[in-house]
Amino acid sequence: MARHQNIRNLDYEAELEEYGAFSDEEEEELSPEDQVRMREGTAQVLEALGVEAHKVTKAQIEESLWHYYWDVDKTITYLISKYIDPPKKPAKTAPPKTAPKQDGLLGGSGAPPKMSKLQQLAAARKKKAEEKSASGEVEQTQVKMTELTVNDNQASKENRPLAGVFGKRVKISETTAQGRIPLTMAEPTRPEIPQAQAPEATPSQHQEEDPIDPEPAVAPPKAQPSAFASTLFGPSSDSPKRRPREVPDAFGKPSPDDVVLAAQAKVATAGKKSANVHSKKGSSSADGVTNQVSQLKIDDTPLPKSRNLNVLSEFEKQKGKKTASFVVVGHVDAGKSTMMGRLLLDLNVVDQRTVDKLRKEAEKIGKTSFALAWVLDQRHEERSRGVTIDIATNRFETETTSFTILDAPGHRDFIPNMIAGASQADFAILVIDASTGAFESGLKGQTREHSLLIRSMGVSRIIVAVNKLDTVNWSQERFDEITHQVSGFLTATGFQPKNIAFVPVSGLHGDNLVRKFTDPAASWYTGKTLVEELEASEPSARALAKPLRMTISEVMRTPQSSISITGRIDAGSLQMGDALLVQPSGEKAYVKSLQVDDGEPADWAVAGQNVVLHLSNIDPIHVRVGDIVCDPAKPIQCVDTFTLKALAFDILMPMQVDVHRGRLHAAGKIEAIDAILDKVTGKVTKKKPMIVKPGTVSRVRVTLHSKVPLEAGQRVVLRSGGQTVAAGLLE
Repeated sequence: MARHQNIRNLDYEAELEEYGAFSDEEEEELSPEDQVRMREGTAQVLEALGVEAHKVTKAQIEESLWHYYWDVDKTITYLISKYIDPPKKPAKTAPPKTAPKQDGLLGGSGAPPKMSKLQQLAAARKKKAEEKSASGEVEQTQVKMTELTVNDNQASKENRPLAGVFGKRVKISETTAQGRIPLTMAEPTRPEIPQAQAPEATPSQHQEEDPIDPEPAVAPPKAQPSAFASTLFGPSSDSPKRRPREVPDAFGKPSPDDVVLAAQAKVATAGKKSANVHSKKGSSSADGVTNQVSQLKIDDTPLPKSRNLNVLSEFEKQKGKKTASFVVVGHVDAGKSTMMGRLLLDLNVVDQRTVDKLRKEAEKIGKTSFALAWVLDQRHEERSRGVTIDIATNRFETETTSFTILDAPGHRDFIPNMIAGASQADFAILVIDASTGAFESGLKGQTREHSLLIRSMGVSRIIVAVNKLDTVNWSQERFDEITHQVSGFLTATGFQPKNIAFVPVSGLHGDNLVRKFTDPAASWYTGKTLVEELEASEPSARALAKPLRMTISEVMRTPQSSISITGRIDAGSLQMGDALLVQPSGEKAYVKSLQVDDGEPADWAVAGQNVVLHLSNIDPIHVRVGDIVCDPAKPIQCVDTFTLKALAFDILMPMQVDVHRGRLHAAGKIEAIDAILDKVTGKVTKKKPMIVKPGTVSRVRVTLHSKVPLEAGQRVVLRSGGQTVAAGLLE
């Protein structure tokens, strides 16, 4: 974020236009001195060449002079050898072809070994025999070719059907060759049928017969059918004495499987009729099943435990303390966790015995001063590193308000967790280290970035706690200096002066947190304590009448349910037994039971409250941190592209970004920058700019790699390369 001021104020548009005015194809021009030397050198070369000067051009002379750096002698030598009198190329003579030398396997010459006389004689006989056999095959082939003639009688004889079993096989083969497989056996014939009556010729037989000189085919004698054939197929059709026996239809009756399926279908139909699910009469079984499935509906009515309360009227009747959440932000090592631990100790939320126990544990690893911070930082990694990593929550109450603390990490590596905390807060406490040098380094670090983020997330009320002022002996000058500088950039960020309050405190000793100062050096301050400023802060308006929206902050397993979720209700209300829809998985669940801010069981909850929901009828694999719980009747849509009205914290251009909204985190890309807008009026001042400068409001189009639950009016943050580059409102 911290860059040179000149780079930030650089007019990138002008620089890009100026850069685009240059052309890479401009030719290099000679200086006046080089032009004089070129003219003189050209004249000297022409004079030296004399009558041969016409064989070269002026351009060739100038090119040679430029190549040899105005050396006239080298230029003349090059021109003569290149253009005037080039040397003749010698005629190429083909070298004598020699057989390639092959080395043997063991280093020899590779030539075949010498043969004895007997070996040579055997090789000659073998070669002669091969030549003789080859010539014999050629003569035999020629003889066969001469014997091939067109013989009608022979063709007709070959076309005659064979008698007996072989004739049947030939007919079957002919039928198969034409693509038809015989499905029935030919009926057996009796020998008393006169053979003069030739059977009708089949189309295949007509195709095979010679059309020039056809010869009638003689039918083969018919064999007497066997006893097995007569039993199986009945007597011959030519016999008038015996009627052919009818073969019973083996598939006329339903199979055992059909009987079982029909019985099952009858039982299912009877059960569905009792459930008032009817299908159209006369439809097939498949159509009936389809219609019945399409008519099945899931009942969204609450579970029997639900009391069907009017949650809004119940909330209005309730007369209790107001609830508010605030996030604690600031630069790393500003003392945020220590100050909140001391606040809880002074308010008797944490007893002194617990703090003493934590102090002994901190002494073992050499971090005695972190004992109060460990009240909120309870993870082993946080305690060993001495920094807050994830959002730490706790609660305390005053006479009028019930507060929820959201202690956010200050290290730049955990900015996404800080964004998650800021999205759940009504107002913020910005902690600043007043010690010498620490304030200046923090102002260049996460102090400014956190201020921009909380304002971009919709937080309008901020309390600046000037911590560690006791290290500079409660100097009023130091307090005024910090107040002047911080109020300047907070106002520029978008906070109104009436919503900004400065409180000097000592987080380690508890000065001005709950009780007033006792040190005479701080008598110049007569304002409110930190708790008094918190009580004077009003929580943001609740979206009670809008559809239910809740971002899941944590997923866990509890004794009450196999899956429980925590989060802050952003809009709407819910009660025990309600049906919920989890996006983007699209799975439905029911509220088995719920707990509100104080951890006590409740029947309902409204927007602004932090709740624990114990769910049922949903698989835990469909619920993740960052998902949105919504009303099934009015669900939030899942999108993979959106338009954002964004305030640029850094230079914006089409690039890869990470989209953050609460615990939601998705990778995406800025596809295009549509326009630059006026900060006050929102009107378009420039269309389709190439880049956007820091501090400028623009309209950008973002494409995500996967669909996530987002809708218009929500606030998101864009980060790239570990830096926050923009934040804004979805349009």
